[in-house]
Amino acid sequence: MKKGKATIHDIADKLNITASTVSRALNDNPRISESTKKQVIKMAKQLNYQPNHIASALRSGKSKLIGVVVPTVNRNFFSSIIRGVEEIANGLGYRVIISQSYEDYEKEVETIEALLNARVDGIFASIGKNTSNFEHFQKVLDKNIPLILFDRFTNELEVSQIVIDDYQAAYQVTKHLITQGCSRIVHFTSAKKISIYKDRLRGYEDALRDHNLPIDPLLIEESNMQLEDGRICTENLLKKAVQFDAIFSSSDYAAMGALQVLKEKGFKIPQEVKIAGFGNEPFTSFTDPPITTVDQKAIPMGRVTAETFFATLNNEKTDETQQKTVLKPELIIRQSTQNK
Repeated sequence: MKKGKATIHDIADKLNITASTVSRALNDNPRISESTKKQVIKMAKQLNYQPNHIASALRSGKSKLIGVVVPTVNRNFFSSIIRGVEEIANGLGYRVIISQSYEDYEKEVETIEALLNARVDGIFASIGKNTSNFEHFQKVLDKNIPLILFDRFTNELEVSQIVIDDYQAAYQVTKHLITQGCSRIVHFTSAKKISIYKDRLRGYEDALRDHNLPIDPLLIEESNMQLEDGRICTENLLKKAVQFDAIFSSSDYAAMGALQVLKEKGFKIPQEVKIAGFGNEPFTSFTDPPITTVDQKAIPMGRVTAETFFATLNNEKTDETQQKTVLKPELIIRQSTQNK
């Protein structure tokens, strides 16, 4: 055998059979006897044969691979979505390639190109905050590869979308804070071109209007929603002497930053300032006090995303090329917003 990776030809030479017989045996073709299949599989293991998925994809038109693009995997939300996708995909014999965009447009473009080169059968993606040009996603559609967007999406692409009701979630959080006696509620938001932040801001503003409270631009802080951003935004509010009695952050991380600063400055939570986040990251139940937040149903979102892909693959939705599935979020009320 030549140096390098073993091929089906190497297996065929060892067993004195044809390469086509080896290929059929490895693919469990019913025309091949069980004894031959066992011999082929045994020899493949001995030679450490690794199948060429790209070549196989070219022959069959199916790679049994799905590409999943997330901004980052070190968030419980996105890792849970991946888990939900794999629960469905792995059960149907598909494997998942996970890629991170790190909220970087160029990285996102490169990632999509790499997945296309890997001949994936479908791509699931959550759009990065800095993405405003969607040509790389349109390229996926132009190649007739199913593209499904989850959590963060754009209406500029005619694709299926799997989301939660961000508007209703934000409305419910704001309403909860108002019922707890708050009237000067700060809202931490992010790039308004991202649909989820736009919808959460709209839910916040509508809840204020419906309860006859003014919308004060001084109470709306825009940032990247990381922990440090939450700290900076809170410090800015205090420096400007802006009066507020609650903070509703579109991110648990920024909410945590706010909690840190306020406690450092001697504020009592929730007596003087109430704090609510978004995402139900695990740490929110262990802070002092535990943080009220929104559960985004990440695992169900991942499952539905995969189910939508396979339904499309099986032509179960022949009357429509796209659909929008909206999952119902859950408000989890904890001590950071409750009156004693």
